[in-house]
Amino acid sequence: MAMKRRSLLICAASAPLLAAPGLARASLAPILAEARSLDPLRALTVWRAGPGGGTEIAAQGYGGFTPDSPTNIKSASKTIVSALAGIAIDRGHLDGPNQPIAPLLQADLPDDPDPRLSRITLGQLLSMQAGLERQSGRNYGRWVSNPNWVRAALAAPFTQDPGGRMQYSTASSHLLSAILTRVTGRSMLDLARDWLGAIPGFRITGWERDPQGIYLGGNQMAMSTRSLLAFGATYARGGRADGRQVVPERWIAESWRPRTESIFSGQGYGYGWFIGRMAGRDLRYGWGYGGQMIYVFPATRRSPALAIAITSDADRPSARTGYRDALHSLARSIVEAA
Repeated sequence: MAMKRRSLLICAASAPLLAAPGLARASLAPILAEARSLDPLRALTVWRAGPGGGTEIAAQGYGGFTPDSPTNIKSASKTIVSALAGIAIDRGHLDGPNQPIAPLLQADLPDDPDPRLSRITLGQLLSMQAGLERQSGRNYGRWVSNPNWVRAALAAPFTQDPGGRMQYSTASSHLLSAILTRVTGRSMLDLARDWLGAIPGFRITGWERDPQGIYLGGNQMAMSTRSLLAFGATYARGGRADGRQVVPERWIAESWRPRTESIFSGQGYGYGWFIGRMAGRDLRYGWGYGGQMIYVFPATRRSPALAIAITSDADRPSARTGYRDALHSLARSIVEAA
């Protein structure tokens, strides 16, 4: 996951036999109490489908934080960018995932561009298959020190042809942000507030911008744990929120279709979502540096849809420390209990 040590604390079908919310909350109580042993943990919330569109069945803060405290969700914000891209396609601002990006970013292409730039598509940016050298991890700081992040991303060398294996890069998400900004004539924050504003409880409280004023696609976004849960619950409901179709249902299906394999886990990766299995159920999740997680479990004939949002200390690693695996175990326990 991309790392930057500056804080951003600013600013459905239910199963036929479904336990009452009170019983579900009681079954989760010991799990939430035991989770206190995870030192980086900041907050955790759980939503379950049911009558009236579903309900929050658990919410717990840790270490002085609450489920409503803003947190830098890091690369979990890539799922937000993916949603905005899908809505833009549905509204006719973009042609679709197969649309080449070069004509959309013509002004920022290198003077003597690699011919492979003309082959990169919107979908390949979303699935991290652009082929350009990744601008995450050890390359992230160098990339954001450039005076123009879009031009620097497009000028990066190719390490493979477009459409190959995953090259996880926040620069790919930022190119999407630049494209959406230009084709709509509006900022990404404005688009998020407008297009996702119908989701009750959804709110972005802070978001970093590049030197040209483009909001950073895929990092440095502040949201509360409850806001992240509201977004995940919308996906769990097939894109609907408050009686409206907010995210196109067909876009969710496209986003959740494996396009490549994760370089981190070997699991599938779609358009901004990791794809796997957990507790015997299909799982789609977003993951941000430090342990910012949004888990979505689609409904089955026997089990209701579930969403879990977790936020953590954004300045501490989660993969190599084993903390991410501990969060997966926590999510598994919640699914089995709920």
